[in-house]
Amino acid sequence: MSDAGTRHRPFRIGTRSSPLARAQAAEVVATVREKAPDVVPELVMFGTQGDRDKLSPLSSMERGMFVREIDQALLDGQVDAAVHSAKDLPADPVDGLTIGAIFKRRDPRDVLINRWQATLADLPAGARLGTGSPRRVALLGNLRPDVKAVPIRGNVGTRLSKVGSDGYDGVVVAAAGLLRLGLADQINEYLDPDVFTPDVGQGALILQVRANDPVAAEITATANHPETRAAVLAERAFLRTIGGGCVVPVAAYAKVADGHLTISAMAASPDGGRVYREFGESDISDPEATGTALAEKLLASGAAAILAISEDSQ
Repeated sequence: MSDAGTRHRPFRIGTRSSPLARAQAAEVVATVREKAPDVVPELVMFGTQGDRDKLSPLSSMERGMFVREIDQALLDGQVDAAVHSAKDLPADPVDGLTIGAIFKRRDPRDVLINRWQATLADLPAGARLGTGSPRRVALLGNLRPDVKAVPIRGNVGTRLSKVGSDGYDGVVVAAAGLLRLGLADQINEYLDPDVFTPDVGQGALILQVRANDPVAAEITATANHPETRAAVLAERAFLRTIGGGCVVPVAAYAKVADGHLTISAMAASPDGGRVYREFGESDISDPEATGTALAEKLLASGAAAILAISEDSQ
């Protein structure tokens, strides 16, 4: 650190307390220690409204239900930074906060786990798959309309424990969470991201800081992964432009290679009967403009009509 005041400075990082959140936070702490060895990161655990509400279906919750209390603690000065799964963070920025770092992305794909250890194509008709995501429900309906998507809540371990019982033949979850928890051996199939489009930000972690805290900004900037940052900023700009939050089946997935950004996006009717897809590419100089342009292209293709229907049905 160039600022002598940062040497051995305690750096308080707010996080949720679930097993996956702890694993994510440990990943962030390890990166900060490596990139800013004069900083002493300390984790501060919080419960959030999304954690406390065990009954409401995830499809009824807006993005932000799992981050608001931590962000408020950051604004209040209780912590110096807040670590979030990028897919939990609302696309619209919070006044007074800014993204300090986006860490190198883990596998962004969705995965299938089921009692037959089968692929999605080989599941028997009538199989019941647990998911709380409207996006996953729509994509399952599009690819396998003879398979039943069943609402499910709980952390990763709880969801896995239901496979083969409680009316669940399997679950669809994010690969990154299983990999961070050392549960890759549970995965039966990694779903093709060109067909089963991942959620915006899936697999990536964001560290937020106060906009008026230059020391925190300097510390977190050292841990930033430029390629992941460009990809996630493009996806978030797409979501901000198209709207929908967590409750409408929309998704975007961007990749960066050799300074070139590619991004694919989809919007679907809730049952997956109609799926619109579009594709964009650019250099990485202005990823947010690329994401915005792709959202506008998707809306113009006809997706605006099904998005309006989806929002009215909530």
